[in-house]
Amino acid sequence: MKHIMLVEDEIELAELVKDYLEAAGYEVSMFHDGQTAYEAFLRRKPNLMLLDLMIPRMDGLTICRKVREQSDLPMIMMTARTEEIDRVLGLNMGADDYICKPFSPKELVARVQAVLRRLERKAEPEQNDLFRIDKAQQRIWYQQHALNLTPTEFRLLELFLEHVGHVYSRAQLLDHINPESYDVADRVIDSHIKNLRRKITEVAKTGHQHEWIQAVYGVGYRFEYP
Repeated sequence: MKHIMLVEDEIELAELVKDYLEAAGYEVSMFHDGQTAYEAFLRRKPNLMLLDLMIPRMDGLTICRKVREQSDLPMIMMTARTEEIDRVLGLNMGADDYICKPFSPKELVARVQAVLRRLERKAEPEQNDLFRIDKAQQRIWYQQHALNLTPTEFRLLELFLEHVGHVYSRAQLLDHINPESYDVADRVIDSHIKNLRRKITEVAKTGHQHEWIQAVYGVGYRFEYP
């Protein structure tokens, strides 16, 4: 049974989320302040942490940073702060996903399941065998089919394949493909992503059944296997 650490200072909400998670088959330990939660994390590592951003005695971003210094534990942030900068900051600090209050407990359980599935898939070597990267030739193959990529598309897909499931903001992707691009609008990334999606779909022959590079609303993009 997978263990979920729930860090939320709204007691009624925490109890509700705990009930839904336990009904879905998870073991849940619940904490209402950051310091107690972090000390519990040091004693016993969970499979995933649900982390409120605004909690007493150690805020969510601080916990996220401290956990990331020693672990790649999956984390989903929960918060009432909906500004894009807050979402980007939480993800840049190492959170795997982000959900804004008020939210449906069913949606939260679905996100927990999705993050844990991504982690399991990342551990399966056969998934990574779908793509092969040749850095010397700046080429990427899907199975036996070479992708006809521009240098920029190669750098983007290489980054996604090496960090499957990680969410990157447009600014991060733009900085990755061209650190000197101060005057380039970050929306140019959307055009590159559109071309990458089309080229992968053409050789993978998945049609519209799977979107390899998925948009994360208000934040950026991540790569996902089917």
